[in-house]
Amino acid sequence: MDVSSILDPLNDAQRDAVTSPPAPVLVLAGAGSGKTRVLVHRIAWLCRVEGVSPYGVLAVTFTNKAAAEMRNRVEALMQTPPGGMWVGTFHGIAHRLLRAHWVEAGLPQSFQIIDSEDQFRMLRRVLKGLELDEARWPPRQAQWFINARKDEGIRPGAITDSGDYAAQQWVRVYSAYQAACDRAGLVDFAELLLRAYELLRDRPELLAHYRRRFRHILVDEFQDTNTIQYAWLRLLSGGEIPVFAVGDDDQSIYGWRGARIENIQSFTRDFSGCLTVRLEENYRSTRTILDAANGLIRNNAERLGKTLRTHGDAGDPILLYVAYNERDEARYVAEKLLEMTGEGNHLARSEFAVLYRSNAQSRVFEEAFVERGIPYRVYGGLRFFERAEIKDALAYLRLIVNHDDDASFERVVNRPTRGIGERTLAILRDRARERELSLWQAAGEALVEHLLAARAAGAVRGFLSLIEDAAVRIAALPLAEQIDHAMTVSALKEHYEKEGAERGQARIENLQELVSAGSNFNFDPELHGDLPRLEAFLAHAALEAGEGQGSEGEDCVQLMTLHSAKGLEFPVIVMSGMEQGVFPHRMSADEPGRLEEERRLCYVGITRAQRQLILTCAETRRHYGTDQYNPPSSFLREIPSELIRDVRYGTMRPAGFAGGGVREMGDGELRVGQRVLHNHFGEGIVLGAEGAGRSARVQVNFENVGAKWLVLEYAGLQQI
Repeated sequence: MDVSSILDPLNDAQRDAVTSPPAPVLVLAGAGSGKTRVLVHRIAWLCRVEGVSPYGVLAVTFTNKAAAEMRNRVEALMQTPPGGMWVGTFHGIAHRLLRAHWVEAGLPQSFQIIDSEDQFRMLRRVLKGLELDEARWPPRQAQWFINARKDEGIRPGAITDSGDYAAQQWVRVYSAYQAACDRAGLVDFAELLLRAYELLRDRPELLAHYRRRFRHILVDEFQDTNTIQYAWLRLLSGGEIPVFAVGDDDQSIYGWRGARIENIQSFTRDFSGCLTVRLEENYRSTRTILDAANGLIRNNAERLGKTLRTHGDAGDPILLYVAYNERDEARYVAEKLLEMTGEGNHLARSEFAVLYRSNAQSRVFEEAFVERGIPYRVYGGLRFFERAEIKDALAYLRLIVNHDDDASFERVVNRPTRGIGERTLAILRDRARERELSLWQAAGEALVEHLLAARAAGAVRGFLSLIEDAAVRIAALPLAEQIDHAMTVSALKEHYEKEGAERGQARIENLQELVSAGSNFNFDPELHGDLPRLEAFLAHAALEAGEGQGSEGEDCVQLMTLHSAKGLEFPVIVMSGMEQGVFPHRMSADEPGRLEEERRLCYVGITRAQRQLILTCAETRRHYGTDQYNPPSSFLREIPSELIRDVRYGTMRPAGFAGGGVREMGDGELRVGQRVLHNHFGEGIVLGAEGAGRSARVQVNFENVGAKWLVLEYAGLQQI
């Protein structure tokens, strides 16, 4: 293997990175700039040109898929298996160290790794042993607390509770949980990293051994490292082993799960003599898409700075569709997909991806695709009606409608936890089987015949009363209020709120979207006959859960969150819900640091597109059963306006705005720039107009609710 085979496929910047001297190197690799190629060719350069033994190379990344790809590409480039080289994930490398040095790490030789669900179940047992009520001290919250502390490298004894009772209890849970893990020889994912760090920190002879062995450390996706991973790298390097870090601060989007953008920002300070190389040539997207991404991300103040460029064509303009509501948004996307994949076009459905900020937004797209017979797949997640929290809510509703629904009874009888355990359920199941009764009927008999212990009997009686009372209370309510009431009395919302962090928030948003689904439910007398609306909706949900999802290998449109899209690319990308409060998310819009991460997430979404980017937003969006009037996303204004074509007009216009002429309004004229008053939205300024006669519409930017399109004939606008 000669040098030319390593260097010829590279551009100038990639070549500079690959051939850099044996010192700390930070490669700022923009989206689509060939970062994996640089890592692979750097390894080949070290081994074939610099004479480094594969035995002395440690390459670390974040996913097993990425690690396998790196190994395969190194082998293909070097035309030989790179024997002795360590290539793996942070967790995989940590596991390898602990297996090799289990005695020094204080572990049994046969220690086992537990996954997230195993950890959750173990924490439930720990909480029970500490006599802490799960309703007040949720296992998911305990899990988040413990893993976050481990990611920071903090053991229970190092936590200062400042006299706070809640903090004291969480520390107590952390201590008891860790003691239980140690007794059983169990290691969770966060413990793998922390224990491996402590192993090297507390065993100087081992640290010295691995510093002698590894002569070069290479790290992929460096912007995603957390505190303990960064500390581990600095410890192992010790200022002696050069670290070759590849990452992109503009794609740091996992702060909510512990990633610290500060790591990549401080790399040049913490690793003295560091060389920085920028990879700015993009091989994925058109110039228009890259210009949009550059225009957006330059609004972030805390960035190391680079500009994506391409030698390719400008490509098509970015399309912006301002929908009337979220259903119109989904309709437009579905019909655009049919148009672009129709006869005479060569685009497959699998080349089309719809991205959204929150999982709850998938529902209307799923419905639109099912209605038009478009196969789809929800990438990295479940369809709306298959999600656990939605199944929980629907189970409550089904049990309210039909008390004898055993499947629903079993699902929710102890969710949220109300003291009805497996022993009690076993008694009810036996009774139901012996007497050929439903579980509901068996529960009633068990109470009458005093088959249950006093505490269990009280819990069962309370659950039956809750369901019966809900059935009476919701009978005369509109469908959306029926759904909302069931979730309120069941305490599902409070239950999932206690999970905290991104996961709990996503579940709450899905439950809120279920209320909106009820509000928008189209009751068809011909289809649903004499069914009450709630029962018709439950039938609809069951059918929706079984339709639409494409089979493995089928040509399907892809639905996914923006976070899930990182690392992927598609010829056509739709970024939906481009409104304030939706994207950027309402929980991030007012905090500068979190807003910058939202902007980076938007940058990631834009740079997934290869040939066509479509942006959509809605003037009104039904949320939790009520209409919200969100202004267009601030991110739209940060994309250069000359890159965007407004779909409604077929012309190039500033993002989110429309030009306009003059329309008659009562006795006078309504002009662009005119201040007007609306009896519901208040004062605003006319931005534009379209149509004529009875169909004429005007766009008004209201001070309180942002820009809205109104039918002029019914708007009742008054000039100010």
